[in-house]
Amino acid sequence: MDPAVQRAGALQAAGRYEESKALLAPHLAEEPDDEWAWQLLAVAHERLHEYELAERAGTEMLRITPGHVGALILLSRVLLRLGKRSEAREAAEEAIRRAPDKWPTHFALSEVLAAYPNAPAADHERAYVAACETVRLAPNEPDAHQALCFTAVRTGRQDVAKQALVEWLRLDPSNTTAQAMYTEAMASGPEVTATQAAEMYSEGLAGAPQSAMLHSGLDHATYRLLRGTRWLALACLAAAGVTIDLFATAKDPILRELPVPLGNRLWVLVIMAAIWGFGALLRYRRLRTGVRLNIRSLVRRGRWSRVVVGQAVWTMLCALVISQVPWTDREVPTIVFWAGLAVPLVTMAYDRRKTV
Repeated sequence: MDPAVQRAGALQAAGRYEESKALLAPHLAEEPDDEWAWQLLAVAHERLHEYELAERAGTEMLRITPGHVGALILLSRVLLRLGKRSEAREAAEEAIRRAPDKWPTHFALSEVLAAYPNAPAADHERAYVAACETVRLAPNEPDAHQALCFTAVRTGRQDVAKQALVEWLRLDPSNTTAQAMYTEAMASGPEVTATQAAEMYSEGLAGAPQSAMLHSGLDHATYRLLRGTRWLALACLAAAGVTIDLFATAKDPILRELPVPLGNRLWVLVIMAAIWGFGALLRYRRLRTGVRLNIRSLVRRGRWSRVVVGQAVWTMLCALVISQVPWTDREVPTIVFWAGLAVPLVTMAYDRRKTV
C-alpha cells in the first residue's frame, strides 16, 4: 500500500478527515484506480457531511470494482442524506443481493426504508424484517439492535422496541442516542408525574448534553410543572372566597357580617402561604439544579409558559384583593372571584397540547 494512503488511513483513525483528504487528492491524481484510496476519500467526505463528493468517490469505487459491497452500503447512506430515496434503496438492495450473509447489508436496507416516517407501511414492515435479519446475523452488534429498535417503533411494536433498546444499551452503554431514547421511554410513561419526568430528563442530559430529544422532553416536563401552579392559585382563590362567604349554601345560608375582621384576613394569608410553601416552594427546592434552571429559562423562552405563569399570578392577585380588602358588600368581590376563576379556565382545557 502506498505510504500516503497508509498515512491517510492513520489520520482518519484519529478523526482528522480534512488532513487525510489533503493526502489522498494528489495520490488519486496519479493513481486514479486505487480502490482503497477512493474508499478512504469517500469515508472522509461522508464524515464531513460532504455527501455529493462522497457519492462521487463511492461511484469511483464501483467503477473500479463493480458490485463492491462496501461501496454500495456507503452509497445507500450518502444517497439517503441527499434525498435520493429510490437510488439509496436500489444500492442497499443490490448490496443484499451480492452479500445476503453479511449483516451490514441488511442494516443498510433497514436504515433506508425506515428513514422517513411518511413512507408506505409496507416499506416500514420490510425495514423491520431487515432489522430482524440483522440481529439474527449479528446478535452482539449494537447497530443491529438500534435498527430493530427504530423499525419496531415505526411499525408500532412498542414491546419489541423497548427490548431492543435495552439490548442496544447493554452492548453500547455510552451511546448517547440510546441513552436519550431510554430516558424518553421511562419519562413518558402514563404513571410518571411531571416532577419525576423533569428529574429523569435532567439526569439523562447529564450523560447526553447535546440531545435535542432530552432538551425537548425537559421543556415539556417543566411546562407541566408550571401548569400546576394555576391549581395552587385556584386553591388560594377558593380560600379567599370562603373567607368572606361569597356564596351561601343550603346548609349554612346565613352570611357573616362585612367587613371581615383583620385577624381572619391575616389568617387566610397564612393558609395561602402554606399552599404555596408546600405545593411549590418545598418541591422547587428539592428539584435538581438543572430543572430549577430550566424553569427560569423556560419562562423566558416559552410563550405558553409565560401565559400559564401569568394566569397563576392574575388568580393570586384576585385572591388577595378578595381576602385583604375590607369589603362592605359582596358584589365587587364576587366579580373579582369570577374574573380570577375565568382567566385560567379559558385555556386550561386545551393548553396541555400546546408547545412550551
